[in-house]
Amino acid sequence: MTRARDALTAAPDIGGLTAVVTGGSRGLGLLLGRRFAQHGCRVVLLARDAAELDRAVRLAGRSARGPVRGVVCDVRDGAAVRDRFAEIAADEGGIDIVVANAGIIQVGPAVALGPDGFREALDSVFTGALHTSLAALPHLRRSPVGGRLGLIGSVGALVPVPHLVPYSCAKSAVGALAAGLRAEEAAHGVTVTAVHPGLMRTGSHLQAYFGGDRRREYAWFSALAGLPLLSMGAERAADRIVAGMRRRRPRIVLTPAARLGAVAGGVAPVTTGRLMAAVARALPRGDAPATVTGAEVAADDQPPAPRLRAVLGALNERAADRFNERTRKDG
Repeated sequence: MTRARDALTAAPDIGGLTAVVTGGSRGLGLLLGRRFAQHGCRVVLLARDAAELDRAVRLAGRSARGPVRGVVCDVRDGAAVRDRFAEIAADEGGIDIVVANAGIIQVGPAVALGPDGFREALDSVFTGALHTSLAALPHLRRSPVGGRLGLIGSVGALVPVPHLVPYSCAKSAVGALAAGLRAEEAAHGVTVTAVHPGLMRTGSHLQAYFGGDRRREYAWFSALAGLPLLSMGAERAADRIVAGMRRRRPRIVLTPAARLGAVAGGVAPVTTGRLMAAVARALPRGDAPATVTGAEVAADDQPPAPRLRAVLGALNERAADRFNERTRKDG
C-alpha cells in the first residue's frame, strides 16, 4: 500500500528537459538553475551581467547531471527576450520549463522611494515577468511533455509589507498574471505555478536598494532576512520550488510566516492591517529620495549596520558568499 501511494505522489522525472531561468546569475535564480541541472535538465540561465553569469554557470554546474549555460539578456527589453527565447529553442530543440525570477528589491518608505521607485519595480519585476511569459508560452505550448511556467511572486503579494510597497505592488501584479495565465493556458497543456516565498537567506540584502534612512533600513532588512526562525534557507526554498513545478502545483507559498500572513490577510484583514500599521511605526523614518545598494551601505562600515550584520545576519552574509551575491567591488 505504501509503495502504491508513493508511486502516485512521486514527482515526474524531468531529466533531459530544457529549463530556462531568468535572474539566474545569483541568489534564488542561481539555485533553481543548479537544482534543475541536478535533475538532469539542460539549463539556460538568463541575466544582464555577463561576468556574474559566467560565475553562476560555474557554480550551477557543480554536481550537475545536465549542461548549464548562460545567455545575457535584460528582461525589461521585450524584443530581446523574444529573440533570446527563439535562439534557445532552436539550439536546444525546444523549451519545456521556464521560471521568471528576475527583479529588484527596494526598501524604504513609499514616499521616499517615490514614483520612480514604483516604476522601476514594475518595470523590472512585473514587466520582466510579462515579457518572459509571453516569449516563453509559444515554445512551452509545443513541449511534447506539456510546458511548465513558474512566476516568482512574494509574500508581499499576499500581505503588502511596510517599507516594501513598490516591491509588493509589482509582485501582486505577478501573482495576478500567474492566475490569469494558468486559466488561459490550461487548454494548451501548459501549467503555470505562482511561487510566493517569504524571507529567504540568499544574501540579496547586498543587491537590494535602500532609500529614506538608508543605514537603518539596511540594518533591519538584512537582520530579519538572516533570522533562522523567520527566514528560510535558499537551497531548501529552491528544492521546494522545483518539486512543486515537477508536480505542476498551481501555487507554492514558502515559509510558515508567509503562509500565516496569507491566511491572516484573507480571514482577518482589519487585524492584519492594524498589525502592519504597528510594524510601520516601528520602522525607520527618513525621506532621502536617492537609493543605494546594500553593498554600498555595508561598505561605509558605520553603525548600526555592521553590528547587526555580524550578530543577526551571519547566515545571510554566508549565503551572499555562496550564492554569487557579492560583486567584485564589495568583495
